[in-house]
Amino acid sequence: MSKTVIAVNGSPRKTWNTATLLARAIEGAAAQGAATELVHLYDLDYKGCVSCFACKLKGGSSGGRCAVRDGLAPLLEKIAAADALILGSPVYFGSVTGEMRSLLERLLFPYLKYAAGDSRSLFPRVLPTAFIYTMNVDEARLKEFGWDKHLANNARVLAMIFGAHEDLFAYDTLQFDDYGRYDAPMFDPAAKARSRRENFPRDLESAFELGARLAVGRDA
Repeated sequence: MSKTVIAVNGSPRKTWNTATLLARAIEGAAAQGAATELVHLYDLDYKGCVSCFACKLKGGSSGGRCAVRDGLAPLLEKIAAADALILGSPVYFGSVTGEMRSLLERLLFPYLKYAAGDSRSLFPRVLPTAFIYTMNVDEARLKEFGWDKHLANNARVLAMIFGAHEDLFAYDTLQFDDYGRYDAPMFDPAAKARSRRENFPRDLESAFELGARLAVGRDA
């Protein structure tokens, strides 16, 4: 039976850096025989966690899953049934987009067990996960700003809840198609174009390999 790999685009743009890398990742998964789907969060109508705590209610009917029924609910159900999950987001002010943050709240909190001990997860199995981040700064600037610590927390929680996680960082990405049209004098258009030519193809290959790894899974 083929595996199912879900990719989720947390960028408002459907054809730019994040979406392109996610599309390449699911190409890698498909090359291993997986069924794939790419979901664009900005197409969905939903909010973040509303603190109803239905997922934590003793004897409740939600079964440890988010009880809110809105545009995000079908995606949460697909993720729960998937064999692997790939998330993607540009880095805005050192973190993911608001839509991605809202997804993470709704996805992770219901499976978080309020109990001491080794296991803090209610998720019943290992679900390999990955996060693809795109950003218009290089790795040195990412660490200088401390953004790496914010993003590391996503990895920690995803690994805690789902059991397996890896990250892919695409640095110094091209933010605009024509830098001459925008008020952004801190960037050298020629340097950005060079980074796109030299680095982004490698990022695409890394994304393909990531998708292939997730599709193969632990039982290979």
